[in-house]
Amino acid sequence: MGIIVWCVLFAIVIFFAFLATRMAARNTEDGLHDTGLAIIEFGRAFPNEAIRQLQATVDGQCVFVRLHDNKAGFMRNMSRHFSCHLIEPGTVRVLASETGRGLSVDFINAPHHSGTYEFTSAKEASEVSLWLLGNYVAEPDKELPSSNASAANGH
Repeated sequence: MGIIVWCVLFAIVIFFAFLATRMAARNTEDGLHDTGLAIIEFGRAFPNEAIRQLQATVDGQCVFVRLHDNKAGFMRNMSRHFSCHLIEPGTVRVLASETGRGLSVDFINAPHHSGTYEFTSAKEASEVSLWLLGNYVAEPDKELPSSNASAANGH
């Protein structure tokens, strides 16, 4: 009877160990696809920076951040923590990747983060490249009020 109890207890321990490893594997696979988590973690690292937009890579391991004053930031999942840094002007080089949906980024101040980052579309990659290069271009307004038109009409 004692062997049966020990076998049942051993089976229960193995079952819980299996569940724990599955849950841990799911957490590492999720990465930074959850933009809420990315906002919270970047906000902890840089509480005085206002986030305007986030763009995650396809694998969800990295997020590029556009800040309120057209600065850019970067987050990377380092398995047990997130590495966050602001990208200073002139400290990054950006090239298009071979697929056209990614960027080869060379961080001069943080070479360990340099690499090729793939996005879901070429549009997302080009937008992030504009953030990194500090050349974000807003969409033009559909209809601009023209002060010259009213002056021409004699008003």
